[in-house]
Parts: sequence; C-alpha cells; structure tokens
Amino acid sequence: MDLSNHTRVNEFIITGFPNLQNIKVPIFVLVLIMYTLSLTGNLVIVFITRHEPSLHTPMYFFLGNFSFLEICFTSVTVPTMLVDLMRENNIVSFNNCLAQIYFFHGLGGVECLLLAAMAYDRYVAIRSPLRYNTIMSSTVYIQLAAWSWVIGLVLPLIPVILISRLNYCDSHVVDHFFCDILPLLRLVCNRTQLNEMLSFFICSFILVGSFTVTIVSYAAIIITVLRIPSSAGRKKAFSTFASHLTVVGVFYGTMMFIYVRPTRNLSFNMDQVVAVFYCLVTPVLNPIIYSLRNKEVKTALKKALFAKRGTAMKSKGSVKG
Repeated sequence: MDLSNHTRVNEFIITGFPNLQNIKVPIFVLVLIMYTLSLTGNLVIVFITRHEPSLHTPMYFFLGNFSFLEICFTSVTVPTMLVDLMRENNIVSFNNCLAQIYFFHGLGGVECLLLAAMAYDRYVAIRSPLRYNTIMSSTVYIQLAAWSWVIGLVLPLIPVILISRLNYCDSHVVDHFFCDILPLLRLVCNRTQLNEMLSFFICSFILVGSFTVTIVSYAAIIITVLRIPSSAGRKKAFSTFASHLTVVGVFYGTMMFIYVRPTRNLSFNMDQVVAVFYCLVTPVLNPIIYSLRNKEVKTALKKALFAKRGTAMKSKGSVKG
C-alpha cells in the first residue's frame, strides 16, 4: 500500500449543511430556540426532582438523571450545529473531534441504558405495586443508574482509541454537522473493517440490548393495563404509554437506522437528517412527555413557583417596613 498520501491529521473540516446556506439564518434561529427549550425544560426537571421531597422516588430519580443526561447530550452536538449554520466550513482540531465522538457515543449509550432502567422501574411499579419499594430500593435504583453511566461511558473508549491511531488521506473534510465514527472512517487510508465491525458490535450491543429490555417491559405493562376493568383507566394508561413509546420509537429508530446497519457505501445525506432528530428533536420532547405532562411534577413546579413568589413578596414587604 502506498503511504505517500498518508498523513497525521491535526484538524478536520466539518461541512455542516451546505445545501441550507440560503436559509441558514431562519434555521439557525429555529435550532437555537429548540436548544434553549431543551435546556430550559431539562434544567427545570433536574431542579424539581432534586429539591422537591415528594419527588424523591425511583421514577423521578431516573427522570432527573435522564434530564441531566439530555443537557449534556445535546450540548455535545448542537453548539457545533449552530456554528456550522453560520460558517461554510467549521474547523475542528483532531483531539476535539475525538472528544466529540467519545462523548456523543458515550452519552448516547447512557441514554439507551437509562431508558431501559426507566422502563423496568415502571414494569415493577405496575406488576408488583405492593413489593415495589422492596424491589426498587435505594440501593437498587442508584446502582441501575450508576451502571448505566459506567457501561455507557466505558464501551466507546475502545473504538475511539483505535480511531485515534489511524492514518488519514489527503481529504480531511467530514461530511456531517459533527464528528462521528462513520464519516471519519471514510477518510481513512487504512483498512477499516475492524473499526467498523467493532463500532457495529458495540452499538448493536447497547442499542439492541437496551431496546429489548425496554420493549419487553412496556409489553408486560400493556398486558397488565389490558386487565384493568375500567375502560377509563385503560384509556388513561394507554395515552401515557403512547407518548412514552413515541419518544422511545423515534430515539431507537433513528439510532438503529444509522449505527446498526451495513455502512461502507452509503450516503450520509439522509444520516444528517435523521441525526437531527435524536440530537435535537427528542431532547425537546422528552421533558414534555416524560415529566411536564405528569401531574406530580406540575404540582411540585407550581409549589416551587408559589414558594419563590411568596418569599419575594415577604422580602419586598420587609423592605417597605
């Protein structure tokens, strides 16, 4: 193999969205609004689940973890997306590109595992309500969350380390709006079958494994709900699960479309469109569907707002006095 065209790359050029240059300003504004909504909604959930004693339960512990994760996950890619929309080419250093790959896949893996843990928690709550507090003790749900973070953040280390040792050809242009494994492998002069197979295996292990646990848990929940004698109770339960399953379906569907499939000769144009959904759209929907539609969360939020308003009024009254 001729090594004359191989080089140790120091930076990459992120192409972003070259076809959207004529409408980049409205798209930038839209992305910025969605990003702000995502950050605000998830920050509210983190604050409420942490500071409201009535929400110190396993379900809201997972929701707080999940919202914190969404803040981190969107912040890995969306700021880069915003920069791409305002520049024709965004230059990213080699180390920053690898860091973005690692945190994107690591946090994405944590999200999959947390979704599975949340589905299992709801399964236990509905199937065994009398034994729920015993089964989902503080030790159990803290360990489930902790292991989700550990496994999700450890597994991507291997492919990222291997990618860091590859040689790249003359082109350093990444055909995406952020650094990802598959677009980078297209620039490599070495044989990349090992890297592709390893990435495929790790992504499949996390995605398929967590998806199976999630779907089995929800299927068991649905079977239990069907046994509810009250039609009103069944309708209410199904409306809630339909919203949850929508988020789960969009997240897993888009992830599997990109990462659990043959990769070598496929265009990334569609991948960019699909990636926008799990990088931006689902993080905006998650606080609404998982938490802000929940009566207990809304009650806690109103309580916190009224308490803050009451404190402000007292302070204002004491100043006047």
